[in-house]
Parts: sequence; C-alpha cells; structure tokens
Amino acid sequence: MRENNHAVKEENRSCSPAKPTPTPTNTPGWTTTRRCATCPAKSAHANACSLANKLLTKYGGLPGLVRADFRELCAEHGMGEAKSAQVKAALEIGRRLALVQVDTRYKIGTPADAANLVMLDLAYLDTEQMRILLLDAKSHLVEKASLYQGTANSSVLRAAEVFRPAIIRNCPGLILCHNHPSGDPTPSKEDIETTKQLVEAGRILDIELVDHIIIGHQRFVSLKEHLKWE
Repeated sequence: MRENNHAVKEENRSCSPAKPTPTPTNTPGWTTTRRCATCPAKSAHANACSLANKLLTKYGGLPGLVRADFRELCAEHGMGEAKSAQVKAALEIGRRLALVQVDTRYKIGTPADAANLVMLDLAYLDTEQMRILLLDAKSHLVEKASLYQGTANSSVLRAAEVFRPAIIRNCPGLILCHNHPSGDPTPSKEDIETTKQLVEAGRILDIELVDHIIIGHQRFVSLKEHLKWE
C-alpha cells in the first residue's frame, strides 16, 4: 500500500498544471512597448530634413550653401567632416549637371540667350571669372571657353587674352561674360572703359565683340544695350 500511495502521489505531481510563465500580457502592472520597424528610418529622415532646413535658412538657400566654407559647415551641429563632404559633393554634382555641354548649334540671338549659358556657372562665385562665348558667322555657339580667375575686386582684362580663343578657332565674333561677386551686375567705370577698348581692338582684328555680359545674382546687364555700340 505504501508503494501504491507513493505512485499515486508521483502521478498527481506529474499531472499538476505548470505555473504560467510571466509575460507582458498576463502579468499585472507589466507595460508592453511595441517597436515599429520603420521608426528609426522615419526618425532619421525627419532629422535629415530638419538639419537641411536649418542649413538652408542660415545660409540663405542653395546659393549660400554653395559659397559656405567647408570648415564652417563642419562646425555646424549635426554635421562633421563626412556629412559636410557629402553636402559639398551633392552641390557640385548638381552644378555640373546644370552645366552639361549645350548643343554646339545653340544660337545666341539676345543677351538673355548668352546670360542663360553662364548664369549657373558664374552667379554665386566669390571671385571674378571670365567666360568667352565663341560664335560662328550665324551666331551659333562654337565653344564656351574659360578665360581666367581674378581677385574678389577685379580682373585685369587684356585684349590679347580675350581675342586669342577666337583667333585660334577662326571665329568672327565673341561674347565676353564675367561676374560681379557682390551680386550687383551694375557696370563699373572700369567695365565700361575696358569694353570700349575691346570694341576698338575687335575692329582692328576683324573680330566682333558682340556683347559684354555682366552676371550678378540671377540678374545680368548687357553692355551692348548699355553703351549701344555698332
């Protein structure tokens, strides 16, 4: 009988229900926190947008970011060298895409046609730079040539440098374009005097200075319209 009683006790012990394991759903006072797989991505996107808006506001839009010094960007909260390099690289890629070589048969019939070819290239630079648009006899673009880079105040213009590309390519006309880093395209006295000298030099060389375009921040001035030379 003792053995039978012992067997019954063992059987009852093995058949007793197991105690439930505490889980977030069956334990009083246990709060469940569910994670969404997309939350980190959404948070990162929101942070990136917030940082982009902050930078655009501080630097006055994309033109300001283009001119911003790399070290200054690195010092911004949330940036650093890696992100600053990515921003600068993206801006440069965008600029180059906008400057993809235009159709060589592009015809320049107005000052605006010429300004549109160099506006993105010159409008927001910190130094004066020159571009020469070489034209054939029907005012089609033959080549857009970079001349040189000057100081923040002025670039010394020499007739020989301006007309050399046209002589080499045997082009009968050219348009000179340069920027004012200040953003104001109003011609200076130096701009006017230099242009008059270039018009005369072109007549001697039998190469027409079709126009001299001054580029500002999304604005331009045609010295041909301003001075009205023939």
